[in-house]
Amino acid sequence: MPDFINVFWFRRDLRLEDNTGLYQALLSGIPVVPVFIFDTNILDSLENKADKRVHFIHNCISGLQQELLRLGSRLHVLHSTPVETFNQLTGQYKVAAVYTNHDYEPYATARDASVKELLAQKGIALHTFKDQVIFEKDEVVKDNKEPYTVYTPYSRKWKEKLNEFYLKPYPAKKYSGNFFQHTGIPIPSLADLGFTGALTDAPPAKLDETIALHYDSTRDFPALNGTSRLGVHLRFGTISIRQLATRALQLNATFLNELIWREFYQMILWHFPYVVKGSFKKEYDKIQWRNNEQEFSRWCAGQTGYPIVDAGMRQLNQTGYMHNRVRMIVASFLTKHLLIDWRWGEAYFAEKLLDFDLAANNGGWQWAAGCGCDAAPYFRIFNPYLQTQKFDPDLKYIRHWVPEYEQLTYPQPIVDHSLARARCLKVYKSGLEKG
Repeated sequence: MPDFINVFWFRRDLRLEDNTGLYQALLSGIPVVPVFIFDTNILDSLENKADKRVHFIHNCISGLQQELLRLGSRLHVLHSTPVETFNQLTGQYKVAAVYTNHDYEPYATARDASVKELLAQKGIALHTFKDQVIFEKDEVVKDNKEPYTVYTPYSRKWKEKLNEFYLKPYPAKKYSGNFFQHTGIPIPSLADLGFTGALTDAPPAKLDETIALHYDSTRDFPALNGTSRLGVHLRFGTISIRQLATRALQLNATFLNELIWREFYQMILWHFPYVVKGSFKKEYDKIQWRNNEQEFSRWCAGQTGYPIVDAGMRQLNQTGYMHNRVRMIVASFLTKHLLIDWRWGEAYFAEKLLDFDLAANNGGWQWAAGCGCDAAPYFRIFNPYLQTQKFDPDLKYIRHWVPEYEQLTYPQPIVDHSLARARCLKVYKSGLEKG
């Protein structure tokens, strides 16, 4: 046992290479114990005990373990709260410092503050680093230092600021000899964690460069294999944002813009944390939602009688994924055709999406409902029939997920489009006048 060790705490950065905090920990020269926590504060709140995200994370942790075993080390995996974990680790090891990467979500910032306070009481430093984004917090702001609330000028400043320094990789594997050499304890099984089932439809953690090259012309057509499917890997850090942005710069401007949208919403969440529970445009909280539970259930089940909406919801329910264009269509339909609170839909996506990311999910739903920053105006109401004609003209996507849509067994539309549009405009106008 060495005199002191450093701890590297894996969270949204489940890879060894080009990992900022891990690189800094290994560079210190003190043996590094890699740690992952199956956080009971999070897992205990998940009602679905076959949650695909837990399976995905477990698979990633198992893969990390194999990589570390080849290096003569082992991942120390615990099933506990972070505070309890660090109480245990600081009793087991002489810890010099703890290294990790930034996380910007409200729970994460509160969690990290609690861990930092505990470690400070023991004379141990917590070092955190930027890793999951190119630019964070106040790094891209207006000239008057205020945060942007419109995407286009934000993206322009983002691109102006970008240079090789921000894309420089952190070669952690170069210092892999500094991992603490130990045998450790086995990873808890899914059953040990209280979960069951199996993971399906997880995309590889690698950019398909042919897809990226043609991204601008294929991304809107759900029947095509035209999107990167890397959202889940960005969410859990199984791919480096620096490496991905570097290739996006070389391959396709539209693909790069989507990466910038992701950072825009991360920045919004950091500067305006109230968006987690309320509308970015606070006057939209005055809207009188219908919130019909039976209609919400039909939307969730993909039984609205609108084939493009039903196809998207069934894809989500069966695979944990929904095509990006269709996400906008189903979100617009729920909030504007059915006048159901966007938070209901946001929560359903949060439960079902394998690539769920709080900032992007919240931003997308508020955009669709018209209440977010840089959102579509409230009177922009997607027509599901026109969206189908434009983006699934051969009905390949619909026929795959809703094979019975041309049969008598398929339900009639839950609401007439023209009536729903008129109702939406009236309710929104009334709510905003009150605001």
